Amino acid sequence: MTPAKRRNLLLRANRHLGAALVDANFIKVSKLAAATERLLELARSGPPRQTTLLGVLAYELKAVSEEDALLHFAEEQGAGLVDLRECEVAEELRPALDPDACWATWSLPFDREEGFTSIATAHGLSVAVRNYWEKQFDGPILWFGTTLDGLADALEKIEAAAAEKTTARP
Repeated sequence: MTPAKRRNLLLRANRHLGAALVDANFIKVSKLAAATERLLELARSGPPRQTTLLGVLAYELKAVSEEDALLHFAEEQGAGLVDLRECEVAEELRPALDPDACWATWSLPFDREEGFTSIATAHGLSVAVRNYWEKQFDGPILWFGTTLDGLADALEKIEAAAAEKTTARP
């Protein structure tokens, strides 16, 4: 994924997440505006682990509870909950996994069985996130909510393993 496409996806995913949080009465528009400004700063220079509207709202501005947003996603979308620190990404998904898309959407496809793809996301309230991933896979998606930290840890582990494979080649 090109940097421009990653940035576009990241901004679209977070814009829709912010709108969903306002619609669900988790935050006021004024908090969303402040968080969006901070997100734009992070998108320019911050590490991927910090480039999330939900993270800014929950941990910098203390405007929303990540747990409440996660539970709302599970209730509204009928999603399960998963701790990615206890999961391994299915072998068949690894070759096509795009870490840039995962970071931009705060989502990780982690299993594929009998035509169903399981995707864990911390940004499940964002329709742009769900639409993006639904276009990436044939067949139905099973959605699971997960925490920002759990997802970030899983993505960093995947990136480290990929980097190790690259440097280990003769």
